[in-house]
Parts: sequence; structure tokens; C-alpha cells
Amino acid sequence: MKYGLLFANTGPFGEPDGAAELGTICEEVGLESVWTVEHVVVPTGYTSEYPYSRNGRMPGTEDNPIPDPLVWLTWMGAHTTTLRLATGVLILPQRNPVVLAKEVATLDRLSKGRVTLGVGIGWLREEFDALSVPFAERAPRTDEHIAVMRAVWSGASVDFAGDFTTLVGANVFPQPVQASVPIVVGGHSVAAARRAGRIGDGFFPGKGDWSELEPAMRAAAVEAGRDPDAIEVTRGGAMDRDTVQRMLDEGTDRFVIPPLAYDPAGLRDALARFADEVMTKVG
Repeated sequence: MKYGLLFANTGPFGEPDGAAELGTICEEVGLESVWTVEHVVVPTGYTSEYPYSRNGRMPGTEDNPIPDPLVWLTWMGAHTTTLRLATGVLILPQRNPVVLAKEVATLDRLSKGRVTLGVGIGWLREEFDALSVPFAERAPRTDEHIAVMRAVWSGASVDFAGDFTTLVGANVFPQPVQASVPIVVGGHSVAAARRAGRIGDGFFPGKGDWSELEPAMRAAAVEAGRDPDAIEVTRGGAMDRDTVQRMLDEGTDRFVIPPLAYDPAGLRDALARFADEVMTKVG
């Protein structure tokens, strides 16, 4: 079992000194990865329902800083040596896939092959409106954008004819250190599980009934001629050893936790306890 830290670019850890200390602490306690969140725009008074809380609202207020995940991960990569640098998740349909592919490949080279790209289709309609991206198109855009990025990372002069992107003889360099940056599909729905099965290198359900999501993912993988056991599963949602062990037994490859404190000393102590009580006992 691998362990990662979610919401890594929030609160004081979004600032330069806090981020650098966070990276040092994570490596000290043996975490494998850090995972960022993303919103480019959070409109005042949004009415879209946030799917990961009971009240339908994101934690905090609309003006809480959410640093750009890729820029933040570049800073993190410069201050660490072993941590994988992951987006958890980046809202893919809001991005130009060619520009994003170049940004991710550059980060992968600068970090010597440590990038994992977690992607989701998004839920905040008002944000899509602000960015002039049709909310109703977010699922097909996500599927096509993944195909575009993998084509760009292939190293060849790229031709691509899609509904949203057309490339003719496109050369996009540098290439990532990894043969192709792993793409983890995030989302709590059966549709997300099936997308992970069809085209994901991994699946990261933010919540949901695993007894429903897991067979949907595996069935979609088989239908696409893929090995469902090769899809890396990342999950969270508990802190005790028994629950983490159960998730491991269910086929979970990585377990993520939120920051357990928002000051460096408190975080170091809390993560050290988690490492002692859970990480050394499960995995």
C-alpha cells in the first residue's frame, strides 16, 4: 500500500515556505505522493452542488486561495526528491489539451519522472460558464483530451482529428521522462468508474459505493480489451488501521489522507503518528 497527502496545496501550504516544509515532512514520514486540488474560478454565490459534502458547499469561502496545481507542483518538485507530484484532480475539460500536455511533460522532465495527472470532468457549472467552456460537453471533452495528450506524448509528429482538437504534423516537445504520464480518472459516479476502466491508468473515487464502482470499472476495462488489474486504485476516507486494511484487501493500491494539521510542527507530529499506527501496520 502506498500513501499520499490530499489537499496538499491548500491553506498555509499554498505559500512558498509552507509548501517547502510540507514536502520535507511528507518525505520524512514516508509518504509516496502529494495530491493537489483545483478551481480556476469560484463564483460568488454559486448554486451548483459540491458532491463531497453534506451541505453541498466546498469547505471554506469563495475567496479561499487555491493555487494553480501545476505551478505549485513545480515548486514542490524543486524542494523534494522522491515524492510523486499528483493532481487530485485537475479539471480537464476546462483546459487546452495541447498546452496542458506540454506543461505536464515539462514538469515531468524537471522532476525526473515524478508526475501523475489526476483528472476529473468538474461539477461547478458557474466556473465553466466563466471560462466559456460548455458544461454539457465536459464528458466528451475529457475523453478526447486524454487521447490528445497521449498522442502528443508519443514523440512522433502528431495528426489528430477530433471534435474539439485538430492537429496536423504537430511537434510538441519536450517529451515526458515517463513513456506516458499516468492519467488517473477521478470521480464518484459509475460513469467515472467506466471511464477509468476504458482509458485510465488509475481510478480515484472521491466517494461512492465501492461494491458498485469497482465492478463497473473492471467490466469497462474488459470491454475495452484492457487488464482491469493494471488500473491503479487510489482511495481515502478513513484513518484507522482496520478500514485501511479492508481497502487494501479490496484491491486499493494507494490510500490518501488530508492534512492532519495546518502548521508544520502539528503536521509532522500527526503524520508521524499515522505512519506509526497505520502505515507501518498496513501495506
